[in-house]
Amino acid sequence: QVQLVESGGGLVQAGGSLRLSCAASLSSFSSYAMGWFRQAPGKEREFVAKINWSGSSTRYADSVKGRFAISRDNAKNTVYLQMNSLKPEDTAVYYCAADSTMATLQLNPDYWGQGTQVTVSS
Repeated sequence: QVQLVESGGGLVQAGGSLRLSCAASLSSFSSYAMGWFRQAPGKEREFVAKINWSGSSTRYADSVKGRFAISRDNAKNTVYLQMNSLKPEDTAVYYCAADSTMATLQLNPDYWGQGTQVTVSS
């Protein structure tokens, strides 16, 4: 049984920061690529960031490069998304995801979390 649980969402003003966490119950967490997606009202779910099994490789959507940072702590079975310089357009439900590889995670992740709301006011 696999469970991903996000936390850390909330309401912040533009320019502020939040750190999202995703706690995973995966039996072999270190073997999974992890990622973050988001979905704003009226929009499709979009890729935000991903990280490989060891944490040595990361990729970001152009819209968040230089502002967001994904990281993981395999000893704690947790992946993080540090979000800085937040903009109103970052407002969305953020979802944690897990997949066997970096390549397939962006297309069709094996597992999803329930999502956490991030709202950025202007």
